[in-house]
Amino acid sequence: MPSGIDGDSGKILGAAVEADVTVTFFRLKPAHLLLPGRMLCGEVALFDIGIPASACGGIRLFENSPLLWGAAYPWPNLDAHKYARGHCLVLSGPAHATGAARLAARGALRIGAGLVSVGCEKDAVAVNAAHLTAIMVKPFDGAKGLGALLTDRRLNVVIAGPGLGVSPQTRALVEAVLASGAHVVLDADALTVFKGDPKSLFARIKQPAVLTPHEGEFERLFPDVPDRAASKVEAARAAAARAQAVVLLKGTDTVVAAPDGRAAINANAPPTLATAGAGDVLAGFIGGLLAQGMPPFEAACAAAWLHGDAAGRTGPGLIAEDLPEILPESLMSLRERLVTPHDT
Repeated sequence: MPSGIDGDSGKILGAAVEADVTVTFFRLKPAHLLLPGRMLCGEVALFDIGIPASACGGIRLFENSPLLWGAAYPWPNLDAHKYARGHCLVLSGPAHATGAARLAARGALRIGAGLVSVGCEKDAVAVNAAHLTAIMVKPFDGAKGLGALLTDRRLNVVIAGPGLGVSPQTRALVEAVLASGAHVVLDADALTVFKGDPKSLFARIKQPAVLTPHEGEFERLFPDVPDRAASKVEAARAAAARAQAVVLLKGTDTVVAAPDGRAAINANAPPTLATAGAGDVLAGFIGGLLAQGMPPFEAACAAAWLHGDAAGRTGPGLIAEDLPEILPESLMSLRERLVTPHDT
C-alpha cells in the first residue's frame, strides 16, 4: 500500500503518498478497492509470487466480479417461458412521483424478469399507464388492497421505496409487503420511514431481502452499527447480520454484505452514476434477478457489477434512462466471458 493508508479500511492515517503505481502480491487488500485509499493507489499491479491459495483460509471478502456470481446467473433455458422467469412488482408513489418506480420496473424487465408490473394507488394509474407498454399496471387501494394483491403468489418479488414518499402510508405498504412472504428489495423511502424504529423493520423480515441504502439512509437505519466510521466493509457486515438481510451499501465503492459474513467490494462504478434515478434502476436490476431465482447475495453483486458496466459503456452524459437500454450490451459481453469451450 502507499504509505499512510490503512490496508483494511482504505482510510488515510495522517499524511499519505499519492502513488502512480502500486504493486501488490498474491491478493488485493481491501484498501486497493475502498475509498479514499483507492484514489491514492494509482494503477494497481497484482502479481503471483507462488503463495498457495490455501494460505488465505476461508475467504469471506471478495472483489465483485463475474468470477464470484457468474455460475449462479439465471440465463434462460431453451424451453423457458415468461411465467418461469418470475413476476416482479414495483410499488409506485402518488401521481406526481411515479418516475422512480418506472425506472426500477424498466431495469427489472431488461435484466430478464419474465413479467413486471407497477403497483399503484388509483390516482397514479393514468400517469403510469400512459408511460408503460410491456410493463403492466396493477391498481390497489391502500395497504389492505396491496396485501390482497400479493395473495397472488406469482408476484414473487416486490421492490418498494423508489418515489414512495416518507409517510405512515409508506410504512404500512412496506409492512404489507413483508407480511406477504414475497422476496423484497427495500430502497430509499422504504428504509427512511423506519428511522427511529429500525428494529420493527428487522423483526418483520422473514423472507429473502436486499436492503439498498446510500450512506445517509444507512445512518438512519443503523445509527449505532459498530465500525461504521472505521470500516465500510465491517459496517455493512454488521448491518446485514442485524437485519438478517443482504445489505448493499451504495457508493463509488459499493459494498454488498450477507448475514453469513460474506462481503464483496464493487469497484467498476464510474462517477457518471452520480445522477438522479441511477439507484432506482439498480433496485430494478436486483429485483429482476431475484424474480428469476438468483440468491440474494449473488443477485445484489451481479446487479451492482452490471450497473457499473452499463454505465461505463454509456460514458459521459449518462442519465438513468440509459442504463436499461445499454444493459443488453453488458449481458452479451458477460455471456461471452462466461462461456467455456464445452458450452459451444
